[in-house]
Amino acid sequence: MSLTIAQLNAAVPAAAVALLDGIYEHSPWIAQRALAARPFRSLAHLKHALVQALAASTADEQIGLIRAHPELAGKAMVSKTLTAESTNEQSKAGLTDCTPEEFAKIQQLNADYNAKFGFPFILAVRGPRGTGLAKREIIDTFERRLYNHPGFELGEALRNIHRIAEIRLNDKFAADITLGNDVWDWQEQLSVHTDPGYAEKGQLTVTYLTDAHRACAAQISTWMRDCGFDSVHIDAVGNVVGRYEGSTPDTKTLLTGSHYDTVRNGGKYDGRLGIFVPMACVRELKRQGKRLPFAFEVVGFAEEEGQRYKATFLGSGALIGHFDRRWLDQKDADGITMREAMQHAGLKEEDIPKIQRDPARYLGFVEVHIEQGPVLTELDLPLGIVTSINGSVRYVGEVIGMASHAGTTPMDRRRDAAAAVAELILYTEQRAAKDGDSVGTVGMLEVPSGSINVVPGRCKFSLDLRAPNNAQRDALATDVVDALKDICERRGVRYELEETMRAAAAPSAPAWQQRWEKAVDALGIPLFRMPSGAGHDAMKLHEVMPQAMLFVRGINSGISHNPLESSTNDDIQLAVQAFQLLLDNFAAEQAH
Repeated sequence: MSLTIAQLNAAVPAAAVALLDGIYEHSPWIAQRALAARPFRSLAHLKHALVQALAASTADEQIGLIRAHPELAGKAMVSKTLTAESTNEQSKAGLTDCTPEEFAKIQQLNADYNAKFGFPFILAVRGPRGTGLAKREIIDTFERRLYNHPGFELGEALRNIHRIAEIRLNDKFAADITLGNDVWDWQEQLSVHTDPGYAEKGQLTVTYLTDAHRACAAQISTWMRDCGFDSVHIDAVGNVVGRYEGSTPDTKTLLTGSHYDTVRNGGKYDGRLGIFVPMACVRELKRQGKRLPFAFEVVGFAEEEGQRYKATFLGSGALIGHFDRRWLDQKDADGITMREAMQHAGLKEEDIPKIQRDPARYLGFVEVHIEQGPVLTELDLPLGIVTSINGSVRYVGEVIGMASHAGTTPMDRRRDAAAAVAELILYTEQRAAKDGDSVGTVGMLEVPSGSINVVPGRCKFSLDLRAPNNAQRDALATDVVDALKDICERRGVRYELEETMRAAAAPSAPAWQQRWEKAVDALGIPLFRMPSGAGHDAMKLHEVMPQAMLFVRGINSGISHNPLESSTNDDIQLAVQAFQLLLDNFAAEQAH
């Protein structure tokens, strides 16, 4: 018989600790402390209470917990003295059936890791899907994490311990993660489509209107039909549009979705999570024979990343009438114009104006997205409420000094262009940090025709400045540009600076943000509000209708635009459930 939250809440303390035996390796004290948070509202609430109990523990207790874990494919496995839980996990990952070469490799990694960090390597070997990682993936992760800073690696070890505990709790409570598994599987299956030149390297790259891009659109369309959408079509710019009609004709529509294109050598979850989570909701509505008092429209936006052509937010922009016809003449790296790519895909440019939406017919736009950052994972929280999408301003610039001999030019006589930009970089870092939630980045840096024995006479650079609201962004930009002026005057160099982009911040509509908060709270998850540092399709829809976003935690430190980008089936399950609650709660609002 599986355990229930009601049984755990009702049990006397000693019995409750016994019910949670084996969740954390040889460490019942974590359960003892977490039980002070009873009554638990849900399994998610219990998981967070356990996380908090460990977070509040001493450094010695945390190290002790890590050291209580066995080495992967180590002596305890060989001597068959692992706990039942660890035996199950290591066997599912194939570690009980290593070749001599694999075993020797893991043993050496164990020795190197222990020598560097002083505790065993911890990895949730059942993985983000719960079915077990491949041995190659385990070894690759082992090797990668050997290069981590000790403080960071301590956090990674604890996060993996929590994932191990989560999977063990799922087994103990017979948790149903079917929806999370299905969405996770859709993302993995869609990733088989990738552009030429990347497929051969095992890399995921899907850029606008390539064959891989069109294959993705076709696959998403098929799955939408399988889910029970009333209509599915690919529009004039390649967006995949699925509609689930409301209970009455001509009712207004709630819009959702995200993009299915990727950056080069990117991840499988950026954008696509926001298509598949609402698709799972529609499938459940169809299975239940249930209609909402509003129509529900899910759009897989064809382009958001600006990888093949310089146009960005092309898919969502077209929906609000912001398709610039000059984009059609842009050429990709192979000289193919966007017009030619659209013609090859069977899309008609004269139909583009027809897909513009009338905002009066829409109730708003909501978007689910992987966080693409480390905040949620470091807080051990599965979901986050987005308060605003940061406004940004970008520049490209150049500092011009005087190239001179590195050996004969005294330090106080130099007009070093690179040193001036270096000072600007440090100022930008310090100034952005003062705001707490502003960010500033110099992502491109070049000394043209530089030489090891020449004081740099020129230095090209970029600036990317972002903040949750326009006033904060503009204040940051003013200070950074003023600092550049002062630095150059003091160093006897000059600068040129061109503003290349300015995007307004997109604060979440209060009513829709509160609806996300109500849904997340109902799952027993603490509310955490955060700005989005990255741009999203919601920014474009924000221009014509209210919008709000929900973030889902990523693993591997929340990395994104990277093959390591991923999320767990548990966190995706919670995202689907939160979306279901948002739909149900909003339906109840509409009824009143």
